[in-house]
Formats: sequence, structure tokens, C-alpha cells
Amino acid sequence: MSSTRRKKGHSTVTFKPYSQHQGLLFLPSFEELIPKDHIVRLVSRAIDGMQLDTLLNAYEGGGASNYHPKLLLKVLVYGYVDRQYSSRRLEKATRENVNFMWLTGLQSPDHNTINRFRKGQLKDTVKDVFAAVLLLLLEEGLVRLEDYHIDGTKIESAANRYSFVWAKSVTGYKSRLLSKINTLLDQIERENDREESEAGRVEKTNDQDLSARPPIEDSDRLAQTIADLNEQLKERLPKEKPLRRKMSELSEKHLNKLRAYEQQEEKLGGRNSYSKTDEDATFMRMKEDHMRNGQLKPGYNVQIGTENQFIINYTLHQSPNDMPVLKEHLEDTKQQLASIGYEMPKRASADAGYGSEENYDYLEAEGIENYVKYPGFYQEQRKKIKNDPFRTENLFYNEKEDYFVCPMGQRLTYRYSSKTKSKNNYQSNVRIYKAQRCTGCPLRAVCHKAKSNRVVQVNPNLKRHKKIAHQNLWSLRGIYLRRQRSIEPEPVFGQIKWNRGFKRFLLRGLPKVSCEFGLIAIAHNLKKMWAKLQLAKGLPNPPHLPPGFAQKIAKTAENDLKTLFCTLIPHRAPYNTKLQLKFIN
Repeated sequence: MSSTRRKKGHSTVTFKPYSQHQGLLFLPSFEELIPKDHIVRLVSRAIDGMQLDTLLNAYEGGGASNYHPKLLLKVLVYGYVDRQYSSRRLEKATRENVNFMWLTGLQSPDHNTINRFRKGQLKDTVKDVFAAVLLLLLEEGLVRLEDYHIDGTKIESAANRYSFVWAKSVTGYKSRLLSKINTLLDQIERENDREESEAGRVEKTNDQDLSARPPIEDSDRLAQTIADLNEQLKERLPKEKPLRRKMSELSEKHLNKLRAYEQQEEKLGGRNSYSKTDEDATFMRMKEDHMRNGQLKPGYNVQIGTENQFIINYTLHQSPNDMPVLKEHLEDTKQQLASIGYEMPKRASADAGYGSEENYDYLEAEGIENYVKYPGFYQEQRKKIKNDPFRTENLFYNEKEDYFVCPMGQRLTYRYSSKTKSKNNYQSNVRIYKAQRCTGCPLRAVCHKAKSNRVVQVNPNLKRHKKIAHQNLWSLRGIYLRRQRSIEPEPVFGQIKWNRGFKRFLLRGLPKVSCEFGLIAIAHNLKKMWAKLQLAKGLPNPPHLPPGFAQKIAKTAENDLKTLFCTLIPHRAPYNTKLQLKFIN
């Protein structure tokens, strides 16, 4: 074995000099220890160039001196860049990490100071810091605000996973309690009337008793009723123990319980649940299921809009569904961009979870091109759906005389219109069409399952929006945006959750977790910007092209994409022969 080994070219082993306690005549500076292209320098320059008047005005003044907000902001932002989210870890880093020591100028704020700054002054001003970073991206040309890709994810709260309060349970408990309260009040009033009649006073019938007092529905009405009864029965309560026990049960037990249920309903605010340890968190179904049983966990619905994988804006919501939060997200984006002097992007792209009449109306009112899918967008491309003659969208419609025709030739005529409301109280107009004679039809079993004649409900406004969205999504630009959207927000969530390990908030309460995700968004944009700048440094200068060569390449690419588009376009999809590629840069 030893004979097969390669012999060394030297006979002695040498080591580099090592002297741990040797002094240095000239101590190295932090500028020498940190590389010139390190990301910590970008974080420092970006924050130094910001106008942070709102953050400075958040301090009240007086008392002992404070750490400068730029110092604390640099520590937090670079900490989130370096995947250090805990205030105690950040405190340790300011004492041991060269990059943090350079940022702080050898100052060491403790974890309480860092956390108070994050939960206090920065909580209300983090959007301004995020806007300043976005303005830097716009000035560098990394973002153009043309396409806006929207998507959402759910991030777990720091609350206890089993501290839930369900809206259905609260409603049921409250209704049973009110029934018990009204029954008890009826018993007390009947006993009082019987005593008064025996004393020779005017007798009242049971119907008059029940009609004299309306049923109790809230705690204020119950408290007033208890006060009135105590005044009426003040002479009898010391003598009659059963009556005193019932009044005590009303005032000490039922009233407090009713107020507790009303407080829970106020905290719910229309939600299906909330957590006792984080009342702003709603129980949602998460993809990260540690028990693998599909249980709900407290969390927040995070919505972001991206371009070139940069976060343009973010919002946090308590609703687990994406459809009702799109309008609120876009309104916040509009205000955010207006604060730095920019308008909304030209086009909005989102998946089918956002396709509703309310959202389409909002995009149309704001002048934003609609590339938002609607529910059933992909299903309608299947042959089974397209070739089904009994589906409402496949029925023949006579627009002039306003009626549908079923496969058997029977007309479905207009009967009446009705108004419906969504969960956001958005009102829609629905037209009802009904057939005249479905009895005895041989195709009735495959046409509909109703016992009476077939009824078709049509929302004309939503139908119009779907037609526009269908044409946009199957245009050349729409195919490009659909492919682009799949590599826009989803990789950003992957970076945040898996590569950066941020799957659960550390703070509690909607304002605080909004601040926390704001720091995540700032750190993501700065790191993405740093990566782009590093990539640009390594690219060689483009070679000189002969005149007309670029136009020739563009024309060839246009013809190739037209051919590809014609092969990909499905049957019955809108087709435009005058396609141009000048908008795709």
C-alpha cells in the first residue's frame, strides 16, 4: 500500500507563522477589514442618503440621550440582510461582528433599545424607509413601474397555536345566553306580577307582560333592565331569597358573560377567528403544516407586488382570502408611489384568486390594464368543458332579443333582475333567465338537476370583464406576462421563507408585524440590488454592432414569436394578426 503512494517532493512540513499575542505597531482599521464591494457598505450608503425626517420627528425629546435612529436602522436592516432577526442576536453582533461594529462606530445598543426602536419609532415610519429604497431602485433603473405582479402568502404569527376563539362558537354561546337571560327575566316579572295581584293591585295578563318588555339583545339593555328591576323589587329582595338569587345571577354572572361575548365579537370584526395571545392574527390554513393534519394556525395574509423580483409594495391583511384584499393593496400602492412622485404601473397581473367583479371594476376605474385571471380560466380550455353544450357560457345567446337557447332549441327568456352582495358588501346586478317547459325533455338529466324548469343567472358586468380579461390574457403580451408572473412573486416568497428562513413573525399585533415585514422587504430589495450591481461589474462591454443589425434581429424574433404564438393559441381564443413586439423590452 505504501509503495503505491506518491512520494512527497520535500522532506519537511512547514507552517505559517502563528503568534496569537503579538502586538501590532499599526492597528488595522475597519475600512481595511471590510471588502470594498461588501453589501454592508451598500446598506450604509443607502441609509445615509435617505431623508428620514418622519423618523426623527417620532422622538419626543427630553430625558437621557438616545442612539441615533440611523445607527439603529442600519443595525436592523443589515441584521435582516444577514438573517439575524432577534434583538438579542443583534446586540451580540454589535459586540462581536466586524460589520456591525463598523456600522455602529463601536457603539453597542442593548437588545431592549433595539426592540423598542423597532416596535416604537420605526413602526409608524417603516413605509417611508421602504419608499426611500424604492426610489433608489428607480433612480438606478432597476425598476420601471410598468408591470405589477401581485401574489400573496401566509406567514404564521408568534401567537400560541391553540389559543383560538371562533366566531361561530361565540355566536352560538351568545344566543344561548340571551335565551337564558330572557327566560329568567320572564320568570322574575311573572312572580312580581303575581305578588302585585295578590296585594290588590291591577292584574296584567301574560300577553301584556311579554309585550311590555322587548327581548334583551345587548349588555347595555340588560344592565338597564337589571337597574329597573332592582328599583321595583327593593322592598322584596331582602325578604325573598329565590328572587334575590335570580337577580344576583343576572347581575354577577350573565351580565359579565354577555359583555365578554360582545368584546370577543368586537375583536373578531367580521373575521372567522382570532388568537387570544395575538388578537390581530386570524387562523388560516398554512402550507407549512408541522402536524400534517391540515390544522389552522394563527397568521397574517401578506400581499406583495413585484417587478424584476423587486418588491414594489407590501401590505398585511387579516383576511385569509386574496380576492377581497386586492383593492386595499392597490390603494396602498397608489399612496406609496404618490409619496415619491410616481404613478401606478400600467399593467396588473395576478392569478385566479383575485378575479372578481369588484377588482375588475377598480382596475378599469384606475386605468390599469387587466391581466388578472378569473376562476375557471384554465378549466375552460379543457375539451370536456369547451365541448359541453349545456354549460351556461356555451349556450347560444341572442343579444338583440335577449334570450338563451338550450341544445334542444328551447328559449330561456329574461324574467327579472336581482341584486347580490359580496362579503365586502359589493353590490352586483344579476339577470335571471328561465326556461318554459323542461318536463319530458330527454336531455334534462344531463342539462340540469333542478325539479322545476332550468334557471340561468348571468352577471352582465362580470361577463364583460371576463371577456376583456380573456382577450388580454391570450394576447401576445398576456402570454408573456403570464409566464413572467410565475417567476416574479413566487421566487420572492421562496427567498424570504426558505433561503432567509423567515417563516414566523417575532412580534405580535398588525402594526408591529407590518414593520417586521417592512424590514424583510427592505433587506430583500437591497440584497437584490447588490447582487445586480455585482453581476453588472463582471459583464464585458457590449461589442459594436453594424448598422441595421439590431433591427434585423428584432424582426426575426418577432416572426419567430408570431409562429410560436399561432401554435400555442387554443381553438376559439382571440387572434390578432397585427402583433407587435415593440412593447416587450
